[in-house]
Amino acid sequence: MEEKRVQVNAAGVELEGDLGIPEGATALILFAHGSGSSRRSPRNRKVARILRDGGLATLLIDLLTAEEEAVDLKTAELRFNIGLLAERLVGATDWLRENPETSRLRIGYFGASTGAAAALVAAAERPDAAGAIVSRGGRPDLAGDALEYVRAPTLLLVGGLDVPVIHLNREAFNRLHCEKRLEIVPGATHLFEEPGALEKVAQLASEWFQLHMIGRTRTAGT
Repeated sequence: MEEKRVQVNAAGVELEGDLGIPEGATALILFAHGSGSSRRSPRNRKVARILRDGGLATLLIDLLTAEEEAVDLKTAELRFNIGLLAERLVGATDWLRENPETSRLRIGYFGASTGAAAALVAAAERPDAAGAIVSRGGRPDLAGDALEYVRAPTLLLVGGLDVPVIHLNREAFNRLHCEKRLEIVPGATHLFEEPGALEKVAQLASEWFQLHMIGRTRTAGT
């Protein structure tokens, strides 16, 4: 199934996105990439392909404009601006709900690194829209007080060798009051580059979204 390029109007700016909707999809996963990354992230794109194989639609967007990315490459100041990233995600969520092609689809968030914090803040701001959240190697602690207002079922995935981030995820996990799960992927580092690690992430994410957004336990590829 081919993705198509879309222009997403989010919080008053036009963002580049890649939208893929499998036949019969009833839910869509909006990807929030991490610090210094983009919608072209090979890791997120691999996860997105597996989710689509499981019948879930996906939208990968650049949360920063081209001009903002150029500034961020020099200063790294915007990738940690959780408020700005969350505002863009909320805008993209509203766009999805208004777009005739996607308005019927339930929305979930897949966030990586700082994008995970932005996804949690967006879910707290749009509790009626967010169906489920998955964080991959995320910094949910950066969501701050928004953690206590998240109502969407949330899965935190962390590499077993990513020790500092495990600690930060445990702290954030304890502040969440929604249905939640913290999964440590053995032998994986922060980027899940080890053989089989990213496939494990995609499997766990697919199962979480399938269960909480479609109401079935089917895994990707089955």
